[in-house]
Amino acid sequence: MQTELLLDAKATLGEGPAWDARTQTLYWVDILGQRVHAWKDGRDDYLQLDETVGCVAPRRDGGLVAALHASFWTLDGRGGQRTFLASVDEPASNRFNDGKCDPAGRLLAGTMDMGEKTPSGNLYSLEAGKPPRKLLDGVVISNGLAWSPDYKTFYHIDTPTRQVRAYDYDLDTGNLSRPRLAVEVPAAMGWPDGMTSDMEGKLWIALWGGARVGRWDPASGRLEAEVAVPALQSSSCVFGGARRDILFITSARVGMDEAALARYPLSGGLFQIQTQTEGMPAFEFTG
Repeated sequence: MQTELLLDAKATLGEGPAWDARTQTLYWVDILGQRVHAWKDGRDDYLQLDETVGCVAPRRDGGLVAALHASFWTLDGRGGQRTFLASVDEPASNRFNDGKCDPAGRLLAGTMDMGEKTPSGNLYSLEAGKPPRKLLDGVVISNGLAWSPDYKTFYHIDTPTRQVRAYDYDLDTGNLSRPRLAVEVPAAMGWPDGMTSDMEGKLWIALWGGARVGRWDPASGRLEAEVAVPALQSSSCVFGGARRDILFITSARVGMDEAALARYPLSGGLFQIQTQTEGMPAFEFTG
């Protein structure tokens, strides 16, 4: 497998790719650049916001749902008109980070300490017509959400732990139970960041500081494959394309010095890998 550059975006903190199968559009965000991007047919358009945006996801009724600094909104995909949904009670030093929708149409999104030290982050579930509900607390950097193909297992990353934790997932209620270790990423490979899953139940994890994406078997915790990415801070990934066999990868430039940027000049770019694997779909928000 080879990594191909789609866009030399030079994003400060590219993150949160979400594939919209209905429109064949890849949405992604630059968290610190405060932008929502839309990539389609070789063209990238963006919506400039006035605050950080942790993640977006397609809505069943059109447009997007977004987790901004500490609140949830809907976004009109064209004009950028915003509609407030809910806010969360977070410390001023926290912001939303990664998130995505579950198969029932809830948005799960986590917060993090912007200093990346304090376990003040939380993972929330937002269901249409209901206030946000806290699923996990005591998180430093909430990242990497994914589900198993049967929807019965949920995976989550708290990046500084270098671990992927698995939970039993009740799709009817959205409740988590029976936490356990699924994968532990060796320090030499970088930090586990964004994550997606495929129809074989394997986890694809972008490795921050590792310039690569790895594929793990969560049943055994074993690394099965890895693909180099010409961006040191590989940040997240999602499957898309007509057959859901293209892995799209975001990356970042934040925190890199001149020497690192000289070695990885495409950092902050948007990439793709043509795989032989069918990925899990990206689900829509029902609100």
